[in-house]
Amino acid sequence: MSPKNTRVQSRLEKAARENTNLTVGYKVQAKIIREKTARLKALRLAKEAQAVTEEPTPKQPERRTTRRDK
Repeated sequence: MSPKNTRVQSRLEKAARENTNLTVGYKVQAKIIREKTARLKALRLAKEAQAVTEEPTPKQPERRTTRRDK
């Protein structure tokens, strides 16, 4: 093998190793994001379910202001 081919092969091997490391990092980040999304979705669904089961508080009628109140 010529030195040029060896150098090219070495660069290709290095690129392949770095690409593998980048892919692993990407997969880890994607997994973390999926876990956070699932946790937040569960919290949102629990909050919505609780809101449905609770009775809404009656609104107080709005009081009109009079000249004395101003």
